Amino acid sequence: MQIQSAYTSGLQGLQSAQSGLTQATIDVAKPSPAQSAAPTETARAVDEPDKTSALVAANASLRQGEASTEVLERESETIGSIINIKV
Repeated sequence: MQIQSAYTSGLQGLQSAQSGLTQATIDVAKPSPAQSAAPTETARAVDEPDKTSALVAANASLRQGEASTEVLERESETIGSIINIKV
């Protein structure tokens, strides 16, 4: 089993957070379909993204980005400490 470095994990977390946030904002910004012929619940669920779920996903992506930033900061501090000890 190969263990990834903290830098790689933090970077992947930031990329995932950015991708999730992009998709969530697209889902929130999608206009509601025109209600021309009273769509059924099934058709509405397929056509229209759930705005509440999209906002929750955006918030989760934001928190993931913050956590990934913390990982990168701790990794940088750890490397700095190791360099100071060894020098």
